[in-house]
Amino acid sequence: MVLDPAQPLPADTVVGTVPNWKEPWLVGRRLFWLEQRPWEQGRTTLMTQADGRRRELTPGDWNLRTSLHGFGGAPVAFGQRHAVLVNRTGTGSTLWLLNLNGVTPPRRLCQPDVVAMGDGCLHEEGRFWIGIWEQERRDVLTRVCLHTGVSRPLRAEADFCSSPSLSPDGRRLLWLEWNLPAMPWQRSRLWLARLGEDGALEEPRCLAGADGAPESVFQPQWLPDGGVVMASDRSGYWNLRHLAPDHLNSPQPPWKPLLPMAADFGLPQWVAGMSTTAVGETGLVAAYCRHGCWGLGQLQWSSGHSPRWQMLKLPFTEISNLRADGRRAVALAAGPRQPSGLLEVDLVDGRWRHTGPCIGAGANALGTAPISAPEAFWFPGHGGRRTHGWLYRPVGGSTGLPPLLVRCHGGPTAMARPCFSPETQFWISRGWAVLDVNYGGSSGFGRAYRQRLDGAWGVVDVEDCTAGARAVAAAGWVDPERVAVSGGSAGGFTALGCLSRSDMFRVGSCRYGVTDLAALAQGAHRFERGYTESLVGSWPAAAQRYRDRSPLYRIRPGQGPVVLFQGMKDQVVLPEQTERMAAALRQQGITVEMHTYSEEGHGFRDGGVQQEVLLRTEAFFRKHL
Repeated sequence: MVLDPAQPLPADTVVGTVPNWKEPWLVGRRLFWLEQRPWEQGRTTLMTQADGRRRELTPGDWNLRTSLHGFGGAPVAFGQRHAVLVNRTGTGSTLWLLNLNGVTPPRRLCQPDVVAMGDGCLHEEGRFWIGIWEQERRDVLTRVCLHTGVSRPLRAEADFCSSPSLSPDGRRLLWLEWNLPAMPWQRSRLWLARLGEDGALEEPRCLAGADGAPESVFQPQWLPDGGVVMASDRSGYWNLRHLAPDHLNSPQPPWKPLLPMAADFGLPQWVAGMSTTAVGETGLVAAYCRHGCWGLGQLQWSSGHSPRWQMLKLPFTEISNLRADGRRAVALAAGPRQPSGLLEVDLVDGRWRHTGPCIGAGANALGTAPISAPEAFWFPGHGGRRTHGWLYRPVGGSTGLPPLLVRCHGGPTAMARPCFSPETQFWISRGWAVLDVNYGGSSGFGRAYRQRLDGAWGVVDVEDCTAGARAVAAAGWVDPERVAVSGGSAGGFTALGCLSRSDMFRVGSCRYGVTDLAALAQGAHRFERGYTESLVGSWPAAAQRYRDRSPLYRIRPGQGPVVLFQGMKDQVVLPEQTERMAAALRQQGITVEMHTYSEEGHGFRDGGVQQEVLLRTEAFFRKHL
C-alpha cells in the first residue's frame, strides 16, 4: 500500500498488522526469537533465522506464553542443541523439549497442576531444566528431568523467586527472591547454592540483599571464570557489581563496583526474562539507561588492567532483551526514526545490522509519511521538582495551535520511551501534539526518581501530568482548550485522576484502568498484593486515603467525557472496576462510553481489537474537542 504523506495514517497501518518480536536468542550462528501475531489473536510462536531464511519452529496451534506473576515472560530456555518451551493451552501450561536441529518433533515433558511456569534455564549435559512454578500461591524453584519429565521442587522459602542461572559447569545455581509487601524493584535478594548429586540444592546462602538496606538486585549471571555479575541499585542507580570467584563463600561477600555511573543497567521486573547484560567473547556487553534513553556498550577485560568501558555508537534509544554468544550480541532495538526490530552487533569490529518484522522496514516503516521525533522536555512537576517527558510535535492535519494528547504510562514504574511508535505517528498525522510523561515513579532516572511515588500514587503522577500539559500550553505550542489524556492499567488510573482533579483536560481515554484502590488492595493478584502499601499506605489503616484517591469516588461535576475499554478476561484489573466507573459517571451526568472485549485480558493482543480501540478513541476525542 502506498501512503499519501498529506493524509492521516490509517489505523490498520499502525496497529494490529505487524508482528511483535520478543526475547531474541543467539545459539552459535543461529538466531531465534518469539513472534507475537496480532492477526492470530496474539498467538506467540518460535522463529529462527539461518542463512538469511526465516522459519517457524512450533506448530500452528501452539501459543508460547507464560502467566508467571500475572504478566508472563520467558517461555523458552535455550541450550546448544535443545530448547524447553512453555505452551499455553486453554486448560493450563505444558512443558516441551524441542530439538533445535529439527530432527525430531517436540516431546512433552510434563503438564503439572500449576498456575504458571517458566523463567527457566537449561543444562543439557545434566539433562535437566530449572525454572519457576507457581503452586499454592507461592513460587517454587523446580527441577525437571529432560529424560523422564519427572519434576522435583527445590526451594519454596520466599513468596517469589526469579532469574535462575546455572554456572558454566552446571554445579551451582544463582537466583533472586523477594517477599511481600516488597516488589522486586524495591527489595530483593541474590542466592547461591550447589547442586547435589541427587539434584537437591545444598548449602544455600544469600550473596546480596541480606543486610537490611533497601537494595534491588537485577539479572545475576555467571562470568566465564566463575565470578558473578549483577545490577544493584544500592548506589541509587542499578549499577553493575562484580564478585570474584574466590569470594563466593565469604561470610560478607565483597562486591566491587564495575562501572559507577548515574545510569540504570536494570529495570523493574514486571515480566520474567528481562536481560540488559550478556557475556560475550570480548567481555560483558551491557545496555544502560540515562535520562530515559538507552544505549549499549562493552566492558572489556584485559590481563593486569582495569576493565575498559567502550560505548557503541548506535542510532537507537531503546534496547532490551540483550543476549550474546561468542563475538555476536543481539537485542530488540528502536530509535526515534527506527521501528522496533532485531539488532545484531559484531562485538569485535562494531558492525551492526537492524531488521524489522516488515519486509523492507527501515528508517521509516510508513513509507513517505513524515515522522515527528521525540524531544526531551523538562518541566517543574509536583513540588516544583524537575520532571521529564517526551514531546512530539504535529506534522499535519491542523491549522493554528494543535490539540495536545497527554499519555500516562502504566506500571506505574514503567517509563515513556523515546523511540519510533506508529501509534504515536497516527496522532501526529492528525495534527496532534503528544506528550509522554515520565511522572515521578518512572524508571530510567534512578531510585530516588522512582521513590517520588512512595505513598503518593494518585497525587504525584496526576500533578506531574497536569503540570506537563500546562507547561507545553504555556510555551505556546498547543491549544490549552483542546487537551486530552489517556492511559492503560496504572496509567488509566492516572488519566482518570487527571480528569477528576484538573480542568486542564477536556476529554480522556482509559484502558483497563484502576478505578477503586480499596478493591485493588483487597482483590489484587498475588504479584501486586502488597504494592499499594508502598504506593498509598497500609490497608485498612489508610482506608480514607484509598477512597480519597480513587477516581470512582472523585468524580467532579462537569469533568470531561471519557471512553473506557476493558477486557473481560482481565485478572489483573477486574472488569468490575471499569463497569462501576462507567455507572458512577453516568449517575453524575458525565458523558461516558464503555467498550468490552470478551476474549481479551490485561492488554489487548488481537489486532482487530487494537485497531478498534485506536479508532474509537480518536473518534471520541474528535467528537468532544
